[in-house]
This record gives sequence, structure tokens and C-alpha cells, in this order.
Amino acid sequence: MAERPSNPAAGSLPSWLRIVDKHKGLIVPLAFVLLLIVILIPLPPLVMDLLISFNISLGVIILLTTIYMAKPLDFSVFPSLLLATTMLRLVINIASTRLILSADAATPEAAAGVAGKVISAFGDFVAGDSLFVGIVIFLILVIVQFVVITKGAGRISEVAARFTLDAMPGKQMAIDSDLNAGNINEAEARQRRQEISQEADFFGAMDGASKFVRGDAIAGIIITVVNIFGGLAVGIIERGWPVGQTAQVFTKLTIGDGLTSQLPSFIISIAAALIVTRSGAKADLGEELTGQLMSQPRGLTITAGFLALLAITPLPTLPLLATAGGLGMLSFGMMRTAKAKAHDARDTAIAESQAPAEPPPVESLLKVDTLELEIGYGLVALVDAGQGGDLLDRITAIRRQLAAEIGLVMPPVRIRDNMQLEPGQYRVKIRGAAVAAGELRPGMLMAMDSGIATGQLQGEATKEPAFGLDAWWIDPPQRHRAESMNFTVVDTTSVLATHITEIVKQHAHELLTREEVNNLVETLRAKAPKLVEEAVPGLVKVADLQRVLHNLLRERVPVRDMETIVETLADWAPKTNDADILTEYVRNALRRSICEQYAVREADRPPRIVCVTLDPAFEDQIAAYVDRGPAGTSLTMPARVANQTAERILRGVQRVTAAGHHPVIIASPQVRGVVRQILEPHLPTAVVLGYNEIPPGVEVESLGLVGATEPAEAVTAA
Repeated sequence: MAERPSNPAAGSLPSWLRIVDKHKGLIVPLAFVLLLIVILIPLPPLVMDLLISFNISLGVIILLTTIYMAKPLDFSVFPSLLLATTMLRLVINIASTRLILSADAATPEAAAGVAGKVISAFGDFVAGDSLFVGIVIFLILVIVQFVVITKGAGRISEVAARFTLDAMPGKQMAIDSDLNAGNINEAEARQRRQEISQEADFFGAMDGASKFVRGDAIAGIIITVVNIFGGLAVGIIERGWPVGQTAQVFTKLTIGDGLTSQLPSFIISIAAALIVTRSGAKADLGEELTGQLMSQPRGLTITAGFLALLAITPLPTLPLLATAGGLGMLSFGMMRTAKAKAHDARDTAIAESQAPAEPPPVESLLKVDTLELEIGYGLVALVDAGQGGDLLDRITAIRRQLAAEIGLVMPPVRIRDNMQLEPGQYRVKIRGAAVAAGELRPGMLMAMDSGIATGQLQGEATKEPAFGLDAWWIDPPQRHRAESMNFTVVDTTSVLATHITEIVKQHAHELLTREEVNNLVETLRAKAPKLVEEAVPGLVKVADLQRVLHNLLRERVPVRDMETIVETLADWAPKTNDADILTEYVRNALRRSICEQYAVREADRPPRIVCVTLDPAFEDQIAAYVDRGPAGTSLTMPARVANQTAERILRGVQRVTAAGHHPVIIASPQVRGVVRQILEPHLPTAVVLGYNEIPPGVEVESLGLVGATEPAEAVTAA
């Protein structure tokens, strides 16, 4: 079966074009190699004519491409192309100099065509019978390029590069704000960040590339002077030709050579200046120029009147009146067009205002935001950066914090003002359902008692919404007094940001969608491609991976180490499809990072886990209600028994919390998961570890043994 062309349009191309299209990646390397060969090997005049013609046409193509591009990044290869064209011109200069100085001619007249017809024609056309005219025209061209265009383009490149780099942080913050507000998704944010980075790289490269243009202009002047004196030396000293004829021939050839080099250089310099002056362009130069220059008909009218006044002076009357008449007619036509557009726009606006309003499409009502924050009108200032609000910046910091802590990319937060809420109230929703709410006091501070505060504050008593600590709303002047009494004082934005962080951690398993799991897998693919190729989806289905990640996040186990998670699942998934059992295997592999969160570290002793443990007989009673079947692990314990079991464990846990530690229970791996399931409705922050999850080097300090009836007295184990 014949191989199909990779490009759908390639089938209609001639065979030689298909070959070029297939191997187009070799064109640029071969071109550079050929340029190096041109320096070493003398060229016949015909080849020199072809190279010069190609150089001029390339300059025109670059200029027209610059004019028609919509924005500078559409021609992002320009800095590299600028270097390539500079090298091409210098190589042609070297090759043409060799032809001119090594002219194999018996007389000066015969030497006129040794460098090719293009160089000879340029010299004759510009200089004519006067060498002085040719030299002056050449110098004017070089001076305009060197002093005006090249210097201006170089300065603009420097300023554009500096301001582009200075504006990068602000643009990045604007993207993060739009992402947090839900105005754009993660893919759009990633694309915008990439465009900002490319823009900075482009203008930085243009800043350096402009030096090539300036150096090329200087090199052109030096090469021209060297060619003139070198030609005179060759003709007079080596060949013995008359001085006048030698100067006539070699000066014309040198001027022609210089013009064939400086003309494309001049064109590309204009292109470089155009591309750096259009950093904020949104359309091609023709559209912007005509649209802006012709946007004010009054300017054309005044200009026409000015030219008409000049016509009554001794200046030529006919050209001035003809130009004034043309501008006047153009201005009159533009005014009529503007009036017609304004009339049409007014009629359209009236028709739209009288037309019945169409209801929004039903499909728009089906959209549900993953994470939503509703605020009362009194909290709008927290979101408005113009009023000093930095909530959007805090949410950006929360996204980074959560990604670093638990490995979850928090979805964008859609922030809405809800007039049905009290001015200081807010409500957090996940997929349209409210999961938390609170009330803030704008303009006031919250002073929290973490257990070490001394004294009383004058303020409104409240509860810190994230952790339920006793707190008071106080006026800002009381801040120093509250801090001196060991109260923790924060502003309203910090209270709300902390609450959002805890809500996301608590409901992280609900926010981890199938799409996000695929993103995590693709991120892992970049790091460990062989592992992903072998394991997903061959050994581990994405759905099974999502269920295991849900189980981990439900117990606040970080999922940053996706490589270890996928490796463990790849080992055990062929043996069982029970997500709970697979979760236990993964937890065992992540035991160091799990215990790291709850280990107590002191300088004079090894890290230790302060906890309560379960009596083996008590664990056997719980295990009797565990049913492991083909559909997975399920708990058949009656609600009354589950409540009694939870109460017994919680009474033991009180000893741990009373000692100032996180509530940690250690159980056997067989019942660890169901114990956590029993405790979750009563104490969501409880941590249940398995004995196998305690890594070497970590001690266990048990403050109690929970039995089938009541917890035993404190028992310390190491």
C-alpha cells in the first residue's frame, strides 16, 4: 500500500516540491554551509548575479512580511533571520571583492564586467558618467541607514526589551487574577503566559540583533573604501593601467558592489525598525495606518485649505491646487461615510432597544462552577484592587501553596457578589452546593486566642471560621495591645483566605476530577515516560487511579509523589481491583511523607508519633463488620454500634488533644480504613495510621489503649 503524504495538500504538489517539503528542515543548515563555501571558492559572474538577486528579493520579502503581520510574534524568527541575512550580505561582499580585485582582463574596459552584470549595471545606472555622483548617492544611503534608521531601531529595541521585561510581573499577576476569578481556564492562562515569555524573548533578541544591523552598515563603508584603494593598487601597480581609467572602472564596480549590498541592508533595516515600533499592534500596518490617519476628516480639510493658501504664493500653483483638491474630496467623502455609519448605528440601537429581549440559552443554565465564592456587597472591596483589595493575589498564593503541599491544582474560584447575603457575609460553594459560610467585619481585625492569650479584649466575640478558635473582632488601634497579650491578630482578607484554604483541603477529593487526573498523568509522563507508557492505562485505569487519589486526599495525604503512587498501583492493581486495598498499599509506600505531617520533633530525641492505639480484641470486633467482596470493601456496622465505637475512640483521643497534639489513632492495616470511616462524621480531622505506616526511626508514644469498653490508662510505647 502506498504511503500517504503527511500534508493533505502535498498530494497536489509536483514531485520536486514534495521532496523539498519533506526535507525542508535541511534547507537552513545547507544554506549556512553553502555560505561558508562561497567564502572559500571563487564564483563565476553568473552565480554572483543570482546571489545578489536573491539577496535583494529576500530583503523585499522580509519588508512586506513585516508590513502585513498582525503582531510582532507572528514573525518571531526575525532576529535569527536578521543574523542570517547579515551573514549573506557579508559573504556576497567578500565574494564580489575577490571577483573585482582578481579581474582577469587585459584592459580596464574589459574589467568592467568581471563581477557580473548586476554590479556593473548598478554602478552605471547610479554613477553614470560622474564618479562623484555615484559616491555621493552611496554615502547618502549609508548615512541615512546608519545614522537615522539603524540608530533609531537600536534605541527602540533597547527600550522595548526593558519595558517588556518590567511589565512581565504585572502581566503574570493579571493572568493569575483572571484565572482565579474564573474569567479564563487553565489552558488559556498557560497560553497567555507562554505568549508573555515569547514576547520578552523576542524583544530581548531584537535588542541584540539590532547590533548586527549597525555593524553591517559600518562594515559596508569599510569594505567600500578597501575595494576602491585595493582596485587602484591592483590596476595601477600590478596591471600597469592608466590612473584615470583604473579609477573609473574600479570605482564604478565598487559603488555597484556597495549598492547591491546596502540596498537590501537598507530594506531590512526598515523592516527591523517597523517590527520593533509595532510592539502593541493588533492588525497589519496598512489597516492601522489608513484607519488612524484617515480617522479625522477635519485634519484633511485643514491641510487642503493650507495647500490652497500656499497656491497664491510664488510656489507652483498647479501641484498645490491638485493636491488640495484631492485631499478636500477625500475629506468630504469620509465625512459622508462617517455620518452614514452614525445614522445606521443609531437606527440599529433603536431597533435593538425596541426588540423584545431574548432569554439566555438554556444551556448556559447548565454550567456549574467547580469552586465558587459568594460575597456580600460589604466585602467587594476585598476583591477590588483599586480599593486596596488583595484577595485575588491571596487566592493565587493559595493555589501555589496547595500544589506544593498536597499536589492538587485548585480550580479557578468564581467570585460573585450576592445581594441576598448580609453585607459582611460570604458563602463557599462546590459544584453549586454550599459547603461553608461565614461573616466578616470589614475594616476590623480578628484577634484569635490560640490558648496562650492573657487578659481580655474589648470587642465582638466570634469564632474563627477555619479552625473554630475563640476570637474577637477589634478595631485596628487595639492591634498592638492584643499582640502584647499573645493574641494572634489578622485582617479580614487573611481570615477569608485561611478559610478557603481549609475548605479546599477538606474537600480536595471532590475537586479532583477525571480531567485533572489526566493532567497529573500527563505531567508525570514528562518526568517518567516509560512508567506511564507501561502502567497507564495498561495496568492502572484512570478511573481506578482517581478512586485511589480520592481516598488519599480524603485523609489529607499529599499526592505530589505521583511516580511512587503509579508504581505501587502498577505492582498491585493486577492482583486486586479493590480501591480501598490499593489505597492501603499506596499509603504504605508513602509512609514517610504521611508520618512527616504528624511527627513531633524535638532536639534531644528522635521524631515520635503521639497517639492512642486500639486493643486487638476491639479491632477484631470492628473487623467482624467488614465485608470484602468483588465490589470492594464495605462496612456493615449498624449506626448505633458505629456511634458507640466512635465515642469510645474519641474519649481516648481526648488525651492526645489535651496534650496539644493532633488527634492520631494507630490501628492494624486490616481495620485502619474502616476506623477512619467510622470517625469521619464525628471528628473529620482525626488521623488513623496503620502500624505498617510507621517508618524506621520514628517512635510511637501511646497515651492510651482503646478497648471494647473504655480506654485504658495511659500506656507509653516506643
